Amino acid sequence: MAGGLARGGGRSRRGRRQRRLMGEINVTPFVDVMLVLLIIFMVAAPMLTVGVQVDLPDTEAKNLPTEQEPLTVSISPAGEVFLQTEQVPYDELLVRLAAIAGEGYDRRIFIRADETADYGIVMQVMARINAAGYRNLGLVTDPVQR
Repeated sequence: MAGGLARGGGRSRRGRRQRRLMGEINVTPFVDVMLVLLIIFMVAAPMLTVGVQVDLPDTEAKNLPTEQEPLTVSISPAGEVFLQTEQVPYDELLVRLAAIAGEGYDRRIFIRADETADYGIVMQVMARINAAGYRNLGLVTDPVQR
C-alpha cells in the first residue's frame, strides 16, 4: 500500500504541464464597463440641458429641425431677459447677440417665454431682435400632453 501511494499518489514534475501566458484580451470586463458608462451617460444627458427655468405654454405645434445649435433668449415671469443662461439687461441684448452671432443674421434664435410673462415684454424683445436684422426667430413651447 505504501508503495502504491508513493508511485501513483504523488505527482512528479514531468507530469505537470507548464502554464503558458494567454496572448488574448478578455473583452468581457471591457464590455461591462462600456455598458455601465452608456447607462450613466443616458441618465445624465437630460440633466445637462442648460437654461433658465420657465414654464412654457402647451401647444400642438411640431418641432423644427435644426442644423446648428440655436441661440436662446429666455424671458422669466418677472420680465428678466436671459441670453442662453446669462441674465442680460434689455438694452444690451442686441450687442450681445451681435457678438455671439458674428456677421451673419441667419442664425436661428429661439425665444422662450414663461407663460405668465407679460405679453408686452415678449413682443418688445421680439421686435428689438427683428429690428436688429435677425429674421430667423422661433417661439419655443411645450407639446400638449394627451
